[in-house]
Amino acid sequence: MGALADPVRHQLYQFVCSQPVAVSREQAADAVGIPHHQAKFHLDRLTAEGLLDTEYARLTGRSGPGAGRTAKLYRRAGRDIAVSLPQREYELAGRLMAAAIARSANTGEPVVEVLNRIAHDYGHTIGATAANRPPADAAAALQLALGVLSRYGYEPRRSDREIELANCPFHALAQVQTELACNMNHALISGVADALAPYGPQVRLKPGPARCCVVLQRRAARTSTR
Repeated sequence: MGALADPVRHQLYQFVCSQPVAVSREQAADAVGIPHHQAKFHLDRLTAEGLLDTEYARLTGRSGPGAGRTAKLYRRAGRDIAVSLPQREYELAGRLMAAAIARSANTGEPVVEVLNRIAHDYGHTIGATAANRPPADAAAALQLALGVLSRYGYEPRRSDREIELANCPFHALAQVQTELACNMNHALISGVADALAPYGPQVRLKPGPARCCVVLQRRAARTSTR
């Protein structure tokens, strides 16, 4: 975002992205109307920030002796860059739903049931990946779970004896398909907790204003009986 704040740099980026092939700094400079050395500075900054990729080629199209030196060419980076504050995970929601629809079409199972199982499995995977070894107690399991949920934008915060999640990564979806999004959230977070068994936190649906519909609570210590 900072790299594109400069208006000249933004113009250069837009020009490069609008071209069907990679362009030289001279071509970009002439298109924007700035000196070549200034274009090089801005284009290299965009490359360093990961917004552009570079390659080298002879603009004459010839090879061998007398073909001239290769030129540094710029093109839009081949990766997606998305910025969202607060953090949203709509791509994840789309992938989970697409997998559920495809599996439902093959098996005939209700798509919502399949979605919740897939979300649970995904949560279990990311929960298991976060734990190098099984947690030693409920406190350690809760901290691991909160670390995972923080990385996915849930923004855990303590409230009385519960952990509320201040942000819903699927916020826009939850506004129009509340039950679907809440159950998917619950399934995913339950998967994280189950991966940390037997000490994984307790997870339950508890909708509240301006937060995720799921809350967590540290699992109570087991008491031994004779």
